[in-house]
Amino acid sequence: MREHKRRAQARRAATARRRARTAGRQPLQGQGTRRRPPKRVAEARARHPASNTPPKKRPLSPRVKRRRGVLLTIFGALAFVGFLFAFVYPTSTFLRQRSEMGAAEQRIARIDAETRRLGEENSRLLTDAEVERLAREQYGLVRPGETPYALVPSAPATTVPPATAPSPLGQVHTQP
Repeated sequence: MREHKRRAQARRAATARRRARTAGRQPLQGQGTRRRPPKRVAEARARHPASNTPPKKRPLSPRVKRRRGVLLTIFGALAFVGFLFAFVYPTSTFLRQRSEMGAAEQRIARIDAETRRLGEENSRLLTDAEVERLAREQYGLVRPGETPYALVPSAPATTVPPATAPSPLGQVHTQP
């Protein structure tokens, strides 16, 4: 076990010495870093008058212009559809839901009024006087010892109206 610790310590020391030796050197060619030009070259490039002028651009070919126009149209249409999905559709949905909510609130108010009316009718039907009144009116029931009377309506009059004769002018005259 002690031997193992000693070897690990020796490896760490060798790595530290190697890093200390290569600390100030430039990396080798092909390791992915680029050497900077000397300061003199950079300063000379900055002083040159042509370094401040942008390079000349070539005019665009009609094919490139047409392609850009098509792409611009497509992206514009996509942006418009995105705008519709982002703003118009949710707004119309909100307005529709608000109107449905108003209709639902009216329906709830109507149902609440009906519930109150039925509750009052229920409490009225639970009284003895109302039960007795309904038993007498709807079922013809009487208390013991009472005599029920049924009123029969009189027969309607069976008179025949006098006959009518049409006049030659199309008017109807009744005979006296």
